[in-house]
Amino acid sequence: ICYYLHSRMSLFLCLVFLMFGLHATIHCAPHDSSEGKVATCHSPQHNATLYKMSSINADFAFNLYRRFTVETPNRNIFFSPVSITAALAMLSYVAGSSTQTQIIQVLGFNLTDTSMTELQQGFQHVICSLNLPKKELELQMGNALFLGKQLIPLAKFLDDVKILYETEVFSTDFSNVSAAQEEINCYVEKQSKGKIVGLIQDLKQKSIMVLVNYIHFKAQWASPFHLSKTEDSSIFLVNKTITVQVPMMHQMEQYYHLVDTELNCTVLQKDYSKNALALFVLPKEGNMERVEKAMSSKTLKKWNRLLQKGWIDLFVPKFSISATYDLRNMLLQMGMKDAFAENADFPGLAEDNDLQLSYVYHKAVLHVREEGTRDVAASTDGLLDEPEISVPSVIRFDRTFLLMILEKSTRSILFLGKVVDPTEV
Repeated sequence: ICYYLHSRMSLFLCLVFLMFGLHATIHCAPHDSSEGKVATCHSPQHNATLYKMSSINADFAFNLYRRFTVETPNRNIFFSPVSITAALAMLSYVAGSSTQTQIIQVLGFNLTDTSMTELQQGFQHVICSLNLPKKELELQMGNALFLGKQLIPLAKFLDDVKILYETEVFSTDFSNVSAAQEEINCYVEKQSKGKIVGLIQDLKQKSIMVLVNYIHFKAQWASPFHLSKTEDSSIFLVNKTITVQVPMMHQMEQYYHLVDTELNCTVLQKDYSKNALALFVLPKEGNMERVEKAMSSKTLKKWNRLLQKGWIDLFVPKFSISATYDLRNMLLQMGMKDAFAENADFPGLAEDNDLQLSYVYHKAVLHVREEGTRDVAASTDGLLDEPEISVPSVIRFDRTFLLMILEKSTRSILFLGKVVDPTEV
């Protein structure tokens, strides 16, 4: 997400959320405080609060998704709800008065039910838990704050964002626009291992602060697809009149799945090897809109109860998906108005409190491949022949479907999207 803030000093704050490819070999740069993460990531004091937060965060994700369907109809949709939530939580932390209240309400929370302190502790726990090192699952959210020499940030702000929001802080000379832009772009390019190049092209002359937020996710399928069984060219139905040719991955395996007779859709869960899973949702033809309207935390809980394991003959396209959004109008429509107005209140950020948001951008990228994210050819060479299964159910994702990637311990929706055309980049 890119937040452009301005004042009489033309403050410019950009949060760019990046999700790196699931097939790439990517390693996050180590943080100096990595050993301290476990110590600062306290156990949840109130499990009920965290459980409530996961439900509210899910409903926020689906609310935002439905707005994307209106803004970009009949197009691929893909974004990182947990990244957007973390950024808005950070803004709410430094905001005051109605500016803070509106941000919290847009996220779906009510300060009369949950105190600001409790919310921030909950957000801190989620972010910290996601960043805990796990074998075979690399998940890291972090920030880099580029501060102009003329901006005087509050000491408490600098201390807190380091602890609560995994933020690295750099001193930058914005008087040399080209040099500052190159510094920021080089950082983004490095963090994305070359996947995002030249991200910022129009840095403003009087910019004094840029905050880059990245999310990196790398995971291996618990049961990888076998490369030799991928169909080189298979038909995918974009709509009633348009089809495209895509590589189609194939696997016969036991999966948790269900048929939701109420919503007329099929749901299949494919696990990653550690603490994450993907949910593929295939509505019956002509039923996508009904499923989209019904998506909620309650729907997820219902599916979780109904999922049953059984043999499935599965076909999933091999594809990449990316999307970029300007969220300003959506957030305004959802009620986050003061943050973009002259009466915006961010007293916890800097001594100069005459700041307001201008633009909000979000970008996410995903690559779905046979192995998940790393080369597992050596481990698949010795696979046994598939056992004979009596009439396994066939699930073929050869038309528009929904995709979710969830982290299990925090119940966070890491990524959410709709694949309309798997050949669209």
